[in-house]
Amino acid sequence: MSTATAPLSRKSAPVARMAPERDLFSYPKYWAECFGPAPFLPMSRAEMDKLGWDSCDVILVVGDAYVDHPSFGMAVVGRMLEAQGYRVGLICQPDWHSKDDFMRLGKPNLFFGVSAGNMDSMINRYTADKKLRHDDAYTPGDIGGKRPDRAVTVYTQRCKEAYKEVPVIIGGIEASLRRIAHYDYWSEKVRRSVIFDAKADILIYGNAERPLVEVAHRIASGIPVSEIQDVRGTAVIRKEPLPGWRGVDSTAIDKVGKIDPIPNPYGADDVGCSSYSEFAKAGIDLTKPAEVEAKPIMVQAPRQKPWEQTYVKLPAFEQVSVNKPLYAHASRILHQETNPGCARAIMQRHGDRHIWVNPPAFPLSTAEMDLVFGLPYQRVPHPVYGKAKIPAYEMIKTSVNIMRGCFGGCSFCSITEHEGRIIQSRSKESIMQEIKDIRDKVPGFTGVISDLGGPTANMYRLNCKNPKAEQTCRRPSCVYPTICEHMDTDQSPTVELYREARNLPGIKKVLVASGVRYDLAVEDPNYVKELVQHHVGGYLKIAPEHTEEGPLSKMMKPGMGAYDKFKEMFDRFSKEAGKEQYLIPYFIASHPGTTDLDMINLALWLKARDFRLDQVQNFYPSPMANATTIYHTEMNSLKNINKANTEVVPVPKGERQRRLHKAILRYHDPKGWPIIREALIRLKMQHLIGRGKDCLVPPETKDEQQQRPQRGGKPALTRHTGLNPAAQATARSKHSTANGKANGKAKAEQAASKPASQAPVKGKPAAKGKPVVKGKPAAKTGRAGS
Repeated sequence: MSTATAPLSRKSAPVARMAPERDLFSYPKYWAECFGPAPFLPMSRAEMDKLGWDSCDVILVVGDAYVDHPSFGMAVVGRMLEAQGYRVGLICQPDWHSKDDFMRLGKPNLFFGVSAGNMDSMINRYTADKKLRHDDAYTPGDIGGKRPDRAVTVYTQRCKEAYKEVPVIIGGIEASLRRIAHYDYWSEKVRRSVIFDAKADILIYGNAERPLVEVAHRIASGIPVSEIQDVRGTAVIRKEPLPGWRGVDSTAIDKVGKIDPIPNPYGADDVGCSSYSEFAKAGIDLTKPAEVEAKPIMVQAPRQKPWEQTYVKLPAFEQVSVNKPLYAHASRILHQETNPGCARAIMQRHGDRHIWVNPPAFPLSTAEMDLVFGLPYQRVPHPVYGKAKIPAYEMIKTSVNIMRGCFGGCSFCSITEHEGRIIQSRSKESIMQEIKDIRDKVPGFTGVISDLGGPTANMYRLNCKNPKAEQTCRRPSCVYPTICEHMDTDQSPTVELYREARNLPGIKKVLVASGVRYDLAVEDPNYVKELVQHHVGGYLKIAPEHTEEGPLSKMMKPGMGAYDKFKEMFDRFSKEAGKEQYLIPYFIASHPGTTDLDMINLALWLKARDFRLDQVQNFYPSPMANATTIYHTEMNSLKNINKANTEVVPVPKGERQRRLHKAILRYHDPKGWPIIREALIRLKMQHLIGRGKDCLVPPETKDEQQQRPQRGGKPALTRHTGLNPAAQATARSKHSTANGKANGKAKAEQAASKPASQAPVKGKPAAKGKPVVKGKPAAKTGRAGS
C-alpha cells in the first residue's frame, strides 16, 4: 500500500475523527422560546416584522421561485432549519448585478445558505446544443433569464460583498456535482471545484438535511466555521489532510489505492457486492448463520475498519485539466467512494491548497424521512407571486414523493452522485397523510394524484437483503449487468401502497408518472399487473434509452430483452383489464459509445414499430456523471484505467454529428432527411433511401433539388456521389424502380456481414391508431440524458 505522509506524526497529532451521526431531530432547539412555524418563510422585511423578528438566523439564497412544497429544495431546507428553532428567511431569484438585493433581509446571525435551485443553472439556461433557453419552469410566468450562469458562484460572491464576515455554505445539485475538478461542457474545459471559484466556506453535497443541521448547530454554539472540517457530506478547503488520517496515493493510473484487507475495487468490474467486501476475502458466507464457538468473554476496543480515518489522494487539478487518462482515473475513484458504509475521504490539490471531501452522510431513516415530509408546508407558491403560474409547481402540485435515491447507476444520470444508491423510503402512513393534505388543501384538486413515485417509480422499500454486504459494497449499480443476488426485488410493499392510496375517500385516480425500471418490474409480475390495470392513464413512460449494445453498455442499461418481456406483460394485462394503453419509450441521441450505424439501427427499430418521437433530446453532459467523463476523455472509465488496454470509446461530438443523430432519431421529420441521406450514402446504405416500408427516408424530391445550394451558378456536386442533380435524379429513378427487389437482398447481405448487435432490427408495424410518442422534455432534474 502506497501511503502519503501526514504533516504530523501520529504520536503528536490529535486524531480528527468523523463527527458522529445523530438523529436529525434530536438537537436542542436554537431558541428556548420557539417562534413556531411561519405561514410562509419571510421574503421581505415587512413579513419579518409581522412575525416579530428583528433579524434572521439563516438566510437562504436560491435561484428558484419560492414554492412551499416538499418537492422544492429551499422549502425542505428552510422548514427543516425552522424546526430546529432557527429563524429562516428567503431571498429567491435576486438581482445578481449588485449586492443590494442580497441585503434586503439584513445581516443573518449565523450564515447564508446558497443554492442554484432544484436544477443546475447551466442546464436550466442552455439546451444540449448550448442554445439559450427563453423559458424557466421554476420562474413565475415561465420567464427565462431570472438567474445567472453558474448561479452558486455568483450568488456566493454577492453575499460576501454584502457581509464579508458572514459564513456562506453552498449546496444543492449545482454545488454537489462540482465538488471536485470537473469537466464543464459549456466551456469545454476542466474547471476547479466550485468552492474555490465561489470562495464559499463549506460545500454540502447530496441531500443536505443531516450535514446542514450539524453545521448549523456547531456555528450556533460558537464554533468558528473555519474549524468545522469533519462533517460527513461536506467538502472544505485545507492546506493539509485532517490530523491522524492515513493517506492512499492514487495520483497516477498505476496507483489505484489498494487498502488491505479489501480487494482493490478499481480492478474489479460488474461483480456482486460480496466480492468487494472484507467478508468475502475472509471466506465468510454472509447468507448462512455463523457458527459461534464458546470462548471466554474478553473486552476489546472496537476494531477500526480499513476505510475509516483514510483518505484517497486524487491527481491534482493541474494534472486532470490537461491529462485525460488521469481525469478518467480520478472520476472512476470518486464514483467508487459513494457508499456511506465504506467510503473514504477524498483529497485533491488545487494549486497550494486542497479540496477535502468527507465521506457521504448516512441516509435518513424512515422515521426521519417522515418528519422531513411532515413539516408544515403550505403546498402552494408564496402569495407574492399572485396569480402567475409556476410551471414546475403546476406539474407536481398533486404528486407525492415516496422515496429517495436510486440503485440503477445509469452513467448519464446524476441521481447517484447527488442522492446516492441507497433507497430512503417513507412510511405508508406518512404517504397517506400527504395524499389527504393534497385532497384537503390544494386549490382546485380534482381527485387525481398525478404521481406516486420518486427518482424511480418501483424502488420503494427495496434495499440490499444483507446489511453487512451493503455496508462494504462498491458496485456502481445493483441491477447492471444483472440484478445483484443480494438485491430485494419483492415489490409487494409498493402494491400495497398503491391499493391503499386509491381507496382513500375523495381520491378518484392515482397515477404513476415516474419512470419505471422495467428490468426490475418483470421480476415481480404482480407489481406489473397492479400498475398496468390501475395506475396508468393511457400511457406509461419507460426508458430503454437505446437498442444497440455499444451505447447501452456505456449507459449501464439492460438490453432489449427486458423491454420485450415488460411490453408483453404490459399488453397482456392491459387487454385483461379491457384498456387500450401504450408504452412511451424514451431514447437518447448522441450518447457516448454511439456510432452512426447504432442510430440508424435504432431508427429502423422505431420505424418497424411505428414509433414517431415528437421531442428528442441529445445527450447532455452534466458535471461529474460517468457518461460525461466518457464524453470528455473518450475512454471507458466504467472499467479500470491503465496504460495497457484502456478501451477507446466512440463519442459523437461536434454540432454536425450531434445534429445528425438527433435527426435520425426523428427519421419521420422532413427537415432531417437531407443530412440522413448524406449519412446513408457515406455508410453505403443507399438501400434505406426509398419509399419501401423497409426504407428509412424517401428519395430527394425536385423541390429539394432546386433548394439545394448552388456553386458558381452551376448545379452543386454532392460530396459523396460526385453527380449533379440531373444525374442524381436519373440514378434515383432507376434505384426506386429496383428498390423493392434489391432492398431485401442488400439488407440480408449487410446483416450477415455484421455482428447481431449491429444488424438493423426488424419488427411488425404497430396497430393502426397508435399515437405519436412524445419524447423527453428538456432536463429538469439533473438527469444528463433527459
